[in-house]
Amino acid sequence: MEIRADVPAPARLRTMPSWLMTQVAAAGERLVGERLAAVGVRRYHYRVLAALDEFGPASQAGVARSSGVHTSDVVAVVNELVEQGLVSRATDPDDRRRNVVAVTGAGAAKLEELDGVLAEAQDDLLDPLSDRDRAELVRLLGRVLLGS
Repeated sequence: MEIRADVPAPARLRTMPSWLMTQVAAAGERLVGERLAAVGVRRYHYRVLAALDEFGPASQAGVARSSGVHTSDVVAVVNELVEQGLVSRATDPDDRRRNVVAVTGAGAAKLEELDGVLAEAQDDLLDPLSDRDRAELVRLLGRVLLGS
């Protein structure tokens, strides 16, 4: 690995995978946040829409579990998505104490748009890498994350 002198950090940091991953993650978070904000959405919105699209309608607690959005934030996020017409919320017919949240047609269309926005952001973030290197990076990060 080449150590570049123009990177503003000590060389010993620039050889630590944990430091490098943190720096790339921070750049990725900024880029994704900016791109989503440009289309009027936050990361939480995308996470909830993606979870509902993949796993189907769920209680608000289920949405929190499947999206990784903290339970204390889910109600506000769902409220925002309901106001935008991207999800619906209805009383669960099997348990009147619970609400079921589902993606609407407009939400599915918005999710497709957001997938494109995020694909462009990923391309910009990983611009220095070839397609093969990108696939290998994703594979290796997945192994590190899952521990296998």
